[in-house]
Amino acid sequence: MAKKTIDQADVAGKRVLMRVDFNVPLDGDKIADDRRLVQALPSIRSVIDRGGRLILMSHLGRPSGGGYQAEFSLRPVARHLGKLLERDVAFAEECVGPRADEAVAKVEPGGALLLENLRFHSAETLIDKAKRNPDKQPTPEQKAEIEGFARGLARHGDLYCNDAFGTCHRKHVSMYHVPMMLGAGRRVCGKLVQKELNFLGDALARPVRPFVAILGGAKVSDKIGVIESLLPKVDAILIGGAMTYTFLESKGMRVGGSLCERDKLDVARSLLEKGAGKIRLPIDSICAEQLEPGAVTKNISGEIPQGLAGYDIGPGTVQAFRDVIATAKTIIWNGPMGVFETPPFDAGTLAIARALADATESGAITIIGGGDSSAAVEAAGLADRMTHISTGGGASLEFLEGKPFATIEILDDA
Repeated sequence: MAKKTIDQADVAGKRVLMRVDFNVPLDGDKIADDRRLVQALPSIRSVIDRGGRLILMSHLGRPSGGGYQAEFSLRPVARHLGKLLERDVAFAEECVGPRADEAVAKVEPGGALLLENLRFHSAETLIDKAKRNPDKQPTPEQKAEIEGFARGLARHGDLYCNDAFGTCHRKHVSMYHVPMMLGAGRRVCGKLVQKELNFLGDALARPVRPFVAILGGAKVSDKIGVIESLLPKVDAILIGGAMTYTFLESKGMRVGGSLCERDKLDVARSLLEKGAGKIRLPIDSICAEQLEPGAVTKNISGEIPQGLAGYDIGPGTVQAFRDVIATAKTIIWNGPMGVFETPPFDAGTLAIARALADATESGAITIIGGGDSSAAVEAAGLADRMTHISTGGGASLEFLEGKPFATIEILDDA
C-alpha cells in the first residue's frame, strides 16, 4: 500500500490542510502527555521548513457536538506545539466559517495554524456513527450539514495530508469527505501514517520468520477477527488476558469466577481447532478472591476453583512465552496479559514487555499495537527498546484484522 507522502509533495506557498491526532490528555490548560504532538513534528516540519502554509485540524476528547466546550478546546495544544517548534502557532477559534476562513487567510509561507476542535460539530462523526448503527441513518438535514461541514474544511486547503493513523479506521468528515472534495493528485499521507503502513503492512505481508503474535485483553469477541486473520500468517499466537478463560472453559476446564464469555465458547473452541499447533494458552494464572490493589494471590496451574478468579498470567506461562519470543524474528503485541493497571496483576504484562525489549536487542522486529499494550510498555520504561509503537489502538487492531481503510485507500498512490 505505497502512498504518496508529504515529502514528495510540492508545498511551497500552498495551503496544506493536515489532519493530525492531537487528542492529548490535559491537566487544566497544560498538556499532560505531549507524545502525539512530538510524533507529528516530522510531518509538520516537512511543510513549514519548505515554505508551506500549514493548516492543522484535529479532535480532542468526546465533546457533545453541540458547539464550543472550554474543557475540549485545542487552544492549549496550539501553545504547547509552538513551544516544541520554537515558533508561534496561530489558533483559530473555529474550524469552519468566517472566523476560520479569516485565520487561514493570514497564514504566511512557513507559518502554521491550528483549527478549533473538529468534534464541536456533530457533522464530523455522523457518517461513522451511522455505519456502526444502521438503524440511525442521517436525515436529509444531517446530510446537508455533513456536506456543508466538509466544504467548509476543504476550502482551507490546496493539498490534504493525513497524519492521524489513530482515526484512520473512522470515516469521519475530516478523514474522508474532505480529501474526496479536494480530489486526486492533492491528497497525501504524513510521515506518521507512512511509518504505520510500513511497519504493520510489512509485518503482515512480508514477515521475517518466525512470526509471533501476542494477543491479550478481556474478550475473545474483540479479537475473533484478528485471530482468524493472523492464523494463516503467523507461526504462533500467544494468548493472555481475561479472554484466556473463555478459551480454557471451551476445553472443559473450570475457571472459577474468572471473566468468561460463555456465549462465545463455540467460537473459542472453533478457533482452537483452526489454530491447532499455533495457539498457545497460559499454563498457570495469578488468582485472587477479588480484584484490588495488593490482593493476596495464588499461582494456580490448571483448573481454578470457585471463590478465586484469574487476573494475570503466572510465572510458568511467562517463561513459556519468553521461550517462544526469544526465537521469534517478528513479533506483534496487542493487549495486556492481565489487569496490569492493578498491581500485583501487572507482573505478567511487564514481564512480556521486558521479553520483547530483549528480543529487539537480539535483532527481532517488535511492534506494539497501540492502546493498553503501548501504555504498559511506556509504564515499564521500555518504549525506546521497541522497534515500533503504533499510535492507533483501535486502528491498529482493525489493520491486523485486514479490514480496508477507506481513508487511506483514497490517498494518492506513490
